[in-house]
Amino acid sequence: MVVGRVHEIKIMNEMLESASSELLAVYGRRRVGKTFLIREVYKKHIVFELTGLYKGNLKDQLQNFHTQLKLSSRKSKDIKIPSDWFNAFRLLEEYLNRLKSKKKKVVFIDEFPWIATARSKFLMVFEHFWNTYCTKRNDLVVVVCGSSASFMIHNIIKNKGGLHNRLSQKIKLMPFNLNEVELFLKSKNIKLNHYDILQLYMVIGGVPHYLGKIRKGESVVQNIDRLCFESNGGLIDEFNEVFKSLFVNSDVHEQIVRALSSTKKGVTRKHLLELCKMGSGGIFSKALDELMESGFIARYVPFGKRKKDSLYRLSDEYSLFYLKFIEPMPGQGSGTWARLFTKQTYKSWSGLVFETICLEHVQQIKKELGIDRIYSVNSSWRNEKSQIDLVIDRNDGIINICEMKFYNGPFTINKPEYLNLKNKVVQFKESTKTRKNVFLTMVYTYGVSENANSIELVSNNLSMDCLFEKV
Repeated sequence: MVVGRVHEIKIMNEMLESASSELLAVYGRRRVGKTFLIREVYKKHIVFELTGLYKGNLKDQLQNFHTQLKLSSRKSKDIKIPSDWFNAFRLLEEYLNRLKSKKKKVVFIDEFPWIATARSKFLMVFEHFWNTYCTKRNDLVVVVCGSSASFMIHNIIKNKGGLHNRLSQKIKLMPFNLNEVELFLKSKNIKLNHYDILQLYMVIGGVPHYLGKIRKGESVVQNIDRLCFESNGGLIDEFNEVFKSLFVNSDVHEQIVRALSSTKKGVTRKHLLELCKMGSGGIFSKALDELMESGFIARYVPFGKRKKDSLYRLSDEYSLFYLKFIEPMPGQGSGTWARLFTKQTYKSWSGLVFETICLEHVQQIKKELGIDRIYSVNSSWRNEKSQIDLVIDRNDGIINICEMKFYNGPFTINKPEYLNLKNKVVQFKESTKTRKNVFLTMVYTYGVSENANSIELVSNNLSMDCLFEKV
């Protein structure tokens, strides 16, 4: 059963209803559920599926193609293994020509980058197959998919050759949001409250494969202990695998991620280069773009600034957790997390990660505020005396400055906190010289308790429940 993915499923179904052949590229990080989504949505329409072999040579890939074609067609059982991809696609065309149904037929090529090695000529022949065969028909949906973000972005999405401007649609499959995580856990009959789900999300994010390892009947602490700290835990070595599987020259990508994990807030490109001790060359720029495209890091433009002033921050929850807790404490065994999550280090870290999660769920916050249909721009703001991680600048004359905090109960604004919040509002107004009304918006785990301070300062009091809204 497919959980969530409403927008993606809509795109895929529209392709089945169109009056022409369609070319769809699906890409995204490892373990995010690309293959599962395609197979589930198109299971009644797939007439040929080919999955590339990891580190397979040309002979291996062609033999695999031959095997899959024989499985798809009884009339192909006597064919010989093709000698190259020109002959392979000719056989595929002959097979497709024999299919008489007028309904849309899906050709699914998974792990495309593993097949399209430099000397194989697979990409060149595939381009020819699409341009000279598929476009002459109106009953095909060709889906190409791969976990190697480097390859998919530069050779398919931004192809400058035979596939330039040929894609009908692209789907960048991202991890689940909180609403989808809740649905996913319920589909496994795991019933957790929002606070528990939020704690899980801080550790493993919304990657379906990671969530699939959660056990019914175990507490959040028990699940995290088992997966991240016990010997043979399912997520102990994931960090060391994920970048190698996604990117060419993955050492650069990992270096950027490690540098960003050492910062508490977003940093400029110049500062990031200094942290990485690298020059501002093409390798760095390419790696930075690929990390953003794959959802590992996010870029924010400060309020009143231009794109060149953007701030970058690590937004992948698992990477943040791994570098903070798993890597420094290898092989600590059962009970490690039960000890750690009560420490001040965790409380400080969880506050930063909660801010990151709120930034990923801005649409949910806007929906709760009732402004999701009003045009607005999201940004951050800082000066020498204060900082605001989320500023929502609306077209209706309002600016929401959002204060976000992870806390284990309703938060009470005492005198020091009152002065801190009031100073933020004053600093923002004076620094930006805005003429708009400024509303202080609190996004706290359990909201803010009402007292004289909150009544005076707070315009919008939101709890974590709003982050679980369906948008």
